[in-house]
Amino acid sequence: MQPKTMINDAEWDKLISDVAYYFDDLTLKRGFQYYKQNRVRSFRMISSRRVMAVVEGREDYAVSMELDSLTDSHCDCPVQGPCKHMAAVLMSVAEAQERSVNMLANAKAVIDRKKAEALEASSAAGVSGSRREQAKKLAGLIPGATVAEWRDYMALLTAPLAQTVRNPQYAERALSAIAQAKADLPPAAELLFQLNAHLFILESLITPGGLHSAGALSSPGYALGYYTAIAVSELQEAIIRLMKRSLPLASEPEAWPRLKDTLAYVQLEMLTESRDRLREQPYFSFCYDQLWQRWIAPNASDPALYLEELEALRDRAGGLGAAVNRSALLLAESRMYFYLSDDKAAWERLAAASERPGLHPDELLGCLEPLAEAGHWSRLAAWLETTGPLLNSRLYNLHSYAGYWEEVVRRLPEAEPQMWSTLSAMLPLSGGIYEDKLLDHGKWRDWMDYQLSSGKVPSDFRVSDLQPVEKHAPELLLPFYHQAAERFVLEKNRHSYKAAVKLLKRLAKLYKKMKREERWGEFLDAFTTRHSRLRALQEELRKGKLIP
Repeated sequence: MQPKTMINDAEWDKLISDVAYYFDDLTLKRGFQYYKQNRVRSFRMISSRRVMAVVEGREDYAVSMELDSLTDSHCDCPVQGPCKHMAAVLMSVAEAQERSVNMLANAKAVIDRKKAEALEASSAAGVSGSRREQAKKLAGLIPGATVAEWRDYMALLTAPLAQTVRNPQYAERALSAIAQAKADLPPAAELLFQLNAHLFILESLITPGGLHSAGALSSPGYALGYYTAIAVSELQEAIIRLMKRSLPLASEPEAWPRLKDTLAYVQLEMLTESRDRLREQPYFSFCYDQLWQRWIAPNASDPALYLEELEALRDRAGGLGAAVNRSALLLAESRMYFYLSDDKAAWERLAAASERPGLHPDELLGCLEPLAEAGHWSRLAAWLETTGPLLNSRLYNLHSYAGYWEEVVRRLPEAEPQMWSTLSAMLPLSGGIYEDKLLDHGKWRDWMDYQLSSGKVPSDFRVSDLQPVEKHAPELLLPFYHQAAERFVLEKNRHSYKAAVKLLKRLAKLYKKMKREERWGEFLDAFTTRHSRLRALQEELRKGKLIP
């Protein structure tokens, strides 16, 4: 079992400083993207100061990080020095330590944070009495205000920051400015106010010019800057943490109107925000999904609520006309049908949405988590079987999808054939997880057949990758090595001959392990005789001590 190792505050501050010195901004940005895409696998903290992991890139790269001395760290990739794979592993360190991932991704700015905080404190000390009076007055109005009025108050409170660069410091200052109008609210209203504050600032980050107007996110071609993207990511993490807290509507039913007003705002932005082919889920689509999953569905006892939302979505789409994003509409309708347990209707809309560009895999797989949490394994298996073939892009990381299959098969063993048929139908996209599961389930022959049919050669694998097959079914590796060795010989160059000899030596070990040394001797004699005219090959065989 991996030991529980924690980094103290001093070590964390030093790590941020070292990362800022050792990595450039572009490498940190790319590493942050790799981390967000769940490319870091087999993550292990050997100690509080040493980390090992495998990072998925063009191929799998082994990464070893020495936190006390980043210059002594190593990655198997071709880059000499700090690389995005190392950066991604460091982001995973932050997550494992329950520290801010974005502080590492934004390390160069963070080392100046104390100066920024000092300036902020100085600025706060200089706030005019009139602004303090305004915040105090708004605090008295907030308890009886609507969500729309809340947003108007937030605009007044953050107005002095209008010309500020949109980065994590801006988001912190904006939240702090809103907090100045501290109002005495009951628990559900307080949570809704905090959510709306985060949504307000999110919109100011991702809308060009910081204009707070409904549906403003449909502007085409707008791309976030690096530091703005970091701030957006921090806000999304804060929203997730906020929504993990239970919304006590049962004891506070008067909060329902504000919840519905919040939903109406998020719905409009979700239906009009632009989409692209990046791996990130559109911002308000993410908020819409979380709002339903975390706060609305757990408090909904009447299916009429989902029917009302379906009608509201269609009415809103009709009013928006050409401005509506059809993919967002289809995905939202699919979620409502999911809650209504009309899976067929939900799948039809998912299939239609998957035909359009700009979808994130979390949007296609968003219903899997609620099913797993509820323990609805048969229904989860049906959803996995249906949604898997819709994941038709190589940009998708399928490890979370594969994890759900493992949960289903563990609790519902009769679903295993369903898993294999689905994964095989998803080839070649599912190749990575299909291979892993074949090995995990001890299907050695199926694994080897897949490698041979895919044209793989032994050099495509590390020795450790083949060890499970060598241990449990060594006879399956014989044709794999034999065919590869013959192909190398046909290339007729010194490098290929060396590779062939290397494989033959591995073959010799296999035959010895299987106690078939006589068969190995017969093969080697025939092989040597057949290629006796290839002098370079004969020399390599002698160097390898395969022949005298």
